[in-house]
Amino acid sequence: MPSVLRMKRINDRIKEIMSMVLLAKIEDPRLLGVTVTDVKVDRELDYANIYVSAIEGEQRAEEVLDALKHARGFLRFEISQEIDLRITPKLRFFWDPTPEKAARIDDLLAEWRSESGPDELDDEDEFDPEDEDGFDEIDNEDDENGDIDQ
Repeated sequence: MPSVLRMKRINDRIKEIMSMVLLAKIEDPRLLGVTVTDVKVDRELDYANIYVSAIEGEQRAEEVLDALKHARGFLRFEISQEIDLRITPKLRFFWDPTPEKAARIDDLLAEWRSESGPDELDDEDEFDPEDEDGFDEIDNEDDENGDIDQ
């Protein structure tokens, strides 16, 4: 069984190779704008789970996955030419919804910021650039009365 560091290197290298092949060697129009978001190879190096996403989003998921399954043999051959492993892992493709979820969160945050506006800040909450440590000063009266534990 390979070490954790070696597994990470294999995952990263397969991701790099897949990205280069999709960019430069595959001419299938269904795979334009497809990015490899992650690769996870199992411990026995039998299977490589490849997670992909497209610029257009999930509406192209089925089309992209079909195209990748069709090109599976070619992609596996390209990986075998670049990585020195006894057996090249079989490729399995999955859609990664993470980029769409991240874009949705960004949209919601931008909407929230535009709704709240700058006038909802209190004067006390504003940052004072002259205040070096960022803390409010303690009244000396409290200190003299013994209200503050030391």
